[in-house]
Amino acid sequence: MEGVVTLDRSADAPAPGKDATNEALAKKVLVTGAEGYIGSVLTARLMARGHNVTGLDTGFYRAGWLFNDGHDRPKMMSRDSRTLTPEDLAGFDAVIHLAELSNDPLGEHDPEKTYQINHQGSVQLARNAKAAGVPRFIHMSSCSVYGAAGDEARIETSELNPQTAYAKCKIMVERDVLPLADATFAPTFLRNATAFGVSPRMRFDIVLNNLAGLAWTTKRIAMTSDGMPWRPIVHIQDISTAILMTLDQPAEQVRGEIFNVGADANNYRIHEIADAVAQVFPECEVTYGKNDGDTRSYRVSFEKIGKVLPGFKCDWDVYRGARQLRAMFEHIAMTPEMFNAFPYTRVKELQRLAKSNQLDPSLRWNSFDFS
Repeated sequence: MEGVVTLDRSADAPAPGKDATNEALAKKVLVTGAEGYIGSVLTARLMARGHNVTGLDTGFYRAGWLFNDGHDRPKMMSRDSRTLTPEDLAGFDAVIHLAELSNDPLGEHDPEKTYQINHQGSVQLARNAKAAGVPRFIHMSSCSVYGAAGDEARIETSELNPQTAYAKCKIMVERDVLPLADATFAPTFLRNATAFGVSPRMRFDIVLNNLAGLAWTTKRIAMTSDGMPWRPIVHIQDISTAILMTLDQPAEQVRGEIFNVGADANNYRIHEIADAVAQVFPECEVTYGKNDGDTRSYRVSFEKIGKVLPGFKCDWDVYRGARQLRAMFEHIAMTPEMFNAFPYTRVKELQRLAKSNQLDPSLRWNSFDFS
């Protein structure tokens, strides 16, 4: 319902054919990046399904808690995922790895750190998980790996054309972790479309969330491009559903598999996303430019995930997502200051923490003695 923020309790329902109370399905799960944009939604869903969830998060964006959603939170390790050892991981049934530097602009801000964290750190975590006897490893990859791909819908085996350090790291993790798969270790890679939707730890540096925020706070969306590039989008609730269903599947069904996560109907040109936002925010003016230098444009086929994960579908499209965002803005009376606050734009918050001497050059917390 427009104008009312709902907690989308229906989205917490178990996947088709699954019983949330079935103890045989319950797993001991470690979620890295558990306090992030997706993690804050995912962990609540996992707990609602009866899983024993432990979260891990280094806390870069802890200041960005936009509203209370009423959900319980898991026990949390305030750690950098790069510090985890096989001993730390022993006893878990699955590791769901979200804790990377997230999105293309942030990756391009410092490509070397992106490679160290997103590639080397993620591969080491997978190796440690296998050494610890963890049977399942689910890695958040990205459809950004398709890069500048034109109008043809890309499938999981299509040629990759990454345009950024972020996307290149996703490919390298897939390349280096896939050979670890064997009878005892089942890695799975979820190539998510560009995320959108409401989370208590919000992000406004991704396309739909950003355009909706601009429409609400400035009444104007001034595009720097002509809006013609393709960009598939997927709601964070639908991403969470894909993770839950991957976790529920027998290991042999998902071992070494790569899935595009999204829906064919949610392939949009950027101007279509902007136009949809303008329909939900009719007081907003939309203008277009020529070329903003971003070479990414890709359409994606999501046929495989629906076949291998029976019953998977996306419940959210651009219009429902924009309505949800507007309802949240109205509920919290969002101001321009809130929209532009550092924690809701990843690169700005990391720059702030580094400038204030809270992070060292490797993006680890500096320790202080205030005694």
